[in-house]
Amino acid sequence: MSAGDFSAAAADFPEPFRLFIRESVESTNDEVRMLAQAGAPDGVIVIAERQTAGRGRRGAAWFSPVGESLAFSILVKPQEPKALWPRLALAAGLAVAEAVETFGIEAGIKWPNDVWIHGKKAAGILVEAGADFAVVGIGLNVNSAVFPTEVADIATSMRIEAGREFSRAEVLGEIIRRFAKRRLQIGQEFDELISAVSVRCVLTGKRVSLTTASGPRVGIVTGIAPGGELSLQTEHGIERLIQADEVRLLDE
Repeated sequence: MSAGDFSAAAADFPEPFRLFIRESVESTNDEVRMLAQAGAPDGVIVIAERQTAGRGRRGAAWFSPVGESLAFSILVKPQEPKALWPRLALAAGLAVAEAVETFGIEAGIKWPNDVWIHGKKAAGILVEAGADFAVVGIGLNVNSAVFPTEVADIATSMRIEAGREFSRAEVLGEIIRRFAKRRLQIGQEFDELISAVSVRCVLTGKRVSLTTASGPRVGIVTGIAPGGELSLQTEHGIERLIQADEVRLLDE
């Protein structure tokens, strides 16, 4: 797929989104951060075929083969208080899941920042905040057919699940159109966003272990709380967790 395909798709992006195409960068998140610091406006998107230092949460490397996946970052300048910006991860995850579903593939959300298809990770979200902006990084496995041995059992792609290839430009367009709506719901309309996330939460009813800043937790996930927190039934009662460094399913 050529840069022209992505440019053609970008012509239909809603305002204020603008696409910048790069052949190779260290990280699309870093590229967008530099643009933001130079005064770039809300809605700038950088997509790259190759990331030499792409990363996920906690600095983990992100597998992004050339010509097979989508790796892009969006500059967002929210009107909402900065305390609500972490909700952008849920907004982006929901946008990706909804976009994948338009191609006939059932998708779920693994709180707080992954999109799963049939029990395996297909996409990851990384939100990083600046002084007056946020960078929303998205990586989605679209046409990958094989994965490195270390992630082969836990990763999947749209192609693997559907048995056919997809136009990455079309998938990108679907994500952006949905994110344009969902990013506006991290404030007053958050209940609508959470309702859509909750029905796709793959952790509900599952026994999990979590690594948090205050120590490990083990319990049964009862759902997503109204504020976007993970609701966990532990031996001490119901806990609501705003953030966790790692969430792992048990007894699977």
